[in-house]
Amino acid sequence: MKRQSSVCLAPVLLFQCLIWAVALLGTVGIVFPQSVSLSDAQAERIGRRLWQNESGGTIAGLTAWNSGEDFASLGIGHFIWYPVNMRGPFEESFPPLIRYLVSTGVRIPSWLEQASGCPWSNRVQFIADQQSPRMKELRSLLAETISLQARFAGLRLERALPKMLEAVRSEEREKIQANFDKVAGEPQGLYALVDYVNFKGEGTLATERYRGEGWGLLQVLEEMRSGPAGLEFSRAADRVLTRRVANAPVARDEQRWLPGWRNRVRTYAQ
Repeated sequence: MKRQSSVCLAPVLLFQCLIWAVALLGTVGIVFPQSVSLSDAQAERIGRRLWQNESGGTIAGLTAWNSGEDFASLGIGHFIWYPVNMRGPFEESFPPLIRYLVSTGVRIPSWLEQASGCPWSNRVQFIADQQSPRMKELRSLLAETISLQARFAGLRLERALPKMLEAVRSEEREKIQANFDKVAGEPQGLYALVDYVNFKGEGTLATERYRGEGWGLLQVLEEMRSGPAGLEFSRAADRVLTRRVANAPVARDEQRWLPGWRNRVRTYAQ
């Protein structure tokens, strides 16, 4: 029997969990005082939306390696997995996902559980191996764990607020907390927060910067202006991503991704 995850995605309960964080800032950092479970219906609904956003809800899209990137993008959230002995500027999220699945009792293929990194060294190898037994086994695992992957994505949101509050000056914390709470209270708010933090990160890593400017959830909350929270979160995300593309190294050609990114963040206000 699989264990329920400790994620809170019911708005009122999430507020109760998160509002504690402000009072706990200090020398010991921030700690969440409690956790609650996420229902299967909530996890399935959010998981399907993340999957649709990343790869159109296709089975083939669960195992991707984008042109120009040095890592595989796997699962409904296109969780990053770097090849063995390789690291990059973006946070690696696929190994923690596998550890989470193991912790819930999911049976993982032995080659995957024992892997010290992505076994495919580059995109050419990865694409050439798409119909191998190992790749089919990986896609099957990912297709069968949609709800659990959504719970894993929710856990990242649960942990994001303390990290973001610790990363900013004390006088900025009230704004970040308030904007977070306002968005979470919107009908699409929790989906938007879960999706964006798994899409572009918390925004707290120094390595996730172009020309000194980040593009994560923290930067979107900072960028928000007055107005309906869902709509303003969507607009702020658009501005942050547009700025990222403008700051990106020319060789990465990130302009090609911007239309799709904009379509994605528009769903936060729909």
